[in-house]
Amino acid sequence: MDQEHGRFGIDELADCGGVSRRTVRYYVQEGLLPAPLGVGRGRHYDRSHLDRLLRVKALQEAGRSLDEIRALLRSPARPSTRFATAPASPAALTVALPPPPPIPRSAWRRLELAPGVELHVSHDIALPAPGRLAELAAWCGQHLVRSTKAED
Repeated sequence: MDQEHGRFGIDELADCGGVSRRTVRYYVQEGLLPAPLGVGRGRHYDRSHLDRLLRVKALQEAGRSLDEIRALLRSPARPSTRFATAPASPAALTVALPPPPPIPRSAWRRLELAPGVELHVSHDIALPAPGRLAELAAWCGQHLVRSTKAED
């Protein structure tokens, strides 16, 4: 992310949103996310793109279909007054529930150090050199072994 200008590349947006680059492009194509700002190599996303992506993911995780999400995103934020007159059918009485609050997200890297042993590292923490990680993996492999039924 370009901290100075609040810009995200597609990789950063996808990482922060917990999706793939392909998903970001698909959501743009489907109208769930606005198109990136800028043109050519200057294309970028901003905080509003990330907020929208997180909202789409939260709605999707709450069981909403992409068509329902698209309709919710296009509907006005304030309640509609379309029921001022008698509804034409019982289906017209259906009221969309407000979307659940967005789920806080953060990007993590998962490293498998040994069978059954993982290290999760936040995206904002620099990983040590590969040699140091290999030393840690070797230590884990030596000292953290699976128990057998006889040991239990």
